[in-house]
Parts: sequence; structure tokens; C-alpha cells
Amino acid sequence: MAEGIQPYESALDSIPGAHPYPRSSRYHDAEIGVHTAPDGTEVRYTKRRLLPPLGARETEEHVVGAGERPDLLAQRLFGDPGQWWQIADANPVLDPQELTAEPGRVIDVPLPGGFPQGGRRA
Repeated sequence: MAEGIQPYESALDSIPGAHPYPRSSRYHDAEIGVHTAPDGTEVRYTKRRLLPPLGARETEEHVVGAGERPDLLAQRLFGDPGQWWQIADANPVLDPQELTAEPGRVIDVPLPGGFPQGGRRA
């Protein structure tokens, strides 16, 4: 490692309240845990995100068109392709590609303020 450059974790430790994820990340509001290994080494990790299901007033339905992808849909709806995860979070899928794999499928799209934390529209 170059002299004077701190590893990412120790650089974060020196900034009180610093969070390793940008505000646009789905993990920005996630709690950071610390596991202490038997040798005393601390390992930071992102705790699991548990989202409550969104109600009908918090989403709108979208019919998937041919050739749509989660990132392109997020660009059109939110102005940021990196916000595809908001659409994934609003639907019960394991793989985000499932959302748009089948034209004609009806998916839920979150409305502004739909998620209590981490689900911000750009």
C-alpha cells in the first residue's frame, strides 16, 4: 500500500458518522455491524435490509414493454439508471432481470416517499 494512504475501513473510522455507501445507494440507510474475530480484528459489514411490503398507495403498476430493462426503466422513471433497485425492492424477485424479462408483465413501481428509508426518487 502506498505510504500515507489508509485502507478504506480505517479511513472511514477517522471520520465520525461516515457511511461507506453514497446517498443514492440502497444500502445508505442500512445499519453497519461490527464483528470481532477471535484474534480481536474488527470486521465491518452491512446488516440485512428488511423492507416492509409497500401498499397500493405507495406504488403504481407498470406494464413491461419489449426490450425494457430495470436500469432503463429507472432512468425513465427516476432520472437515474442506478436507482433500478427501487423497482426491484418493490417487487418480490430474487433476480432484478426477472422484472423485465417478460413483456406484458405487470410490476410495481414505487411512488415518491414509498419506502421509509433508502428509497428515494432522484
